[in-house]
Amino acid sequence: MDHQGRLRRTALAKGLPDDEISRFVTHLRLSIRLSGGSGGVPVGQFGGLPRLPVDEDWPSDQVGQLPFVFSVDCAALPRIDGSGLPADGSLLFFLDHENDHLASASAEQRYAQVVYVPAGADTVVAEPTNPEFVGKQYDVSATLLAELPDWFTTQDDEDEDDLSPFQQRLARNLERDLPHLDELRALAYDLWPPDEALASAYLGGYVDDEVITSVAEQTLAGREKAGEIVIPVAKWYSHVEEEKHRLASEWMSLARFSVADEFYHGSFVIHHGDLAAGRLDRAFSVTEFSE
Repeated sequence: MDHQGRLRRTALAKGLPDDEISRFVTHLRLSIRLSGGSGGVPVGQFGGLPRLPVDEDWPSDQVGQLPFVFSVDCAALPRIDGSGLPADGSLLFFLDHENDHLASASAEQRYAQVVYVPAGADTVVAEPTNPEFVGKQYDVSATLLAELPDWFTTQDDEDEDDLSPFQQRLARNLERDLPHLDELRALAYDLWPPDEALASAYLGGYVDDEVITSVAEQTLAGREKAGEIVIPVAKWYSHVEEEKHRLASEWMSLARFSVADEFYHGSFVIHHGDLAAGRLDRAFSVTEFSE
């Protein structure tokens, strides 16, 4: 479905300027909310046992198997132009949330894995070596919601004097380029309402602020280590801010969800180029502890 076209037609009918609409839709992303118990058409499964290709082993961290979290049937998901998600086949998410959280300081990625199973592949219900990996199974259905970048609302939540120089510059540019932002934002949220129901997971959309901060810090640290750049300690925060802003347009949230009674929040993010090329093994995982 042409979601951007839908918003454009509705906005034009309300008399909003076409050039502003064009600028706004470049920042608008739609994410897919997965929720159970809604009675909708099932698009995926949380818990239970995964279906893996017959010749593929259960994903592991090289020591033991990784817990299975959920899977989705990509062909059953709502189609979103430009999302990059596979048109068919299945995506399966595995995560050892405790070890992944502990490994975050070293950027070690062996405790999380995304598996793509192509449509038509011969699969079998896999059996784990550890029965504790088998969570309660339930089906999930899908709805869409609109997402905008965090910096679209920064100036709403903070006094200008509390904003950093970079944030102040973004706010001024936003005010100049999108004087009808409030109307456009309200229209987007009317077409695709913000999250109100209890969700099991989200696919697509913007990367959470904490996660994109982690990606930005690790990206800058890696460039420093490689000798590409030198960042004075006093300038580190401002460099992270600018790197976050740059990366937000290049990366997307592949999946985000809660585990372990919502004490942990798992997040898989991926570069648009890697997703478009089917390089799901390049997905980057960040697990956060909420208490």
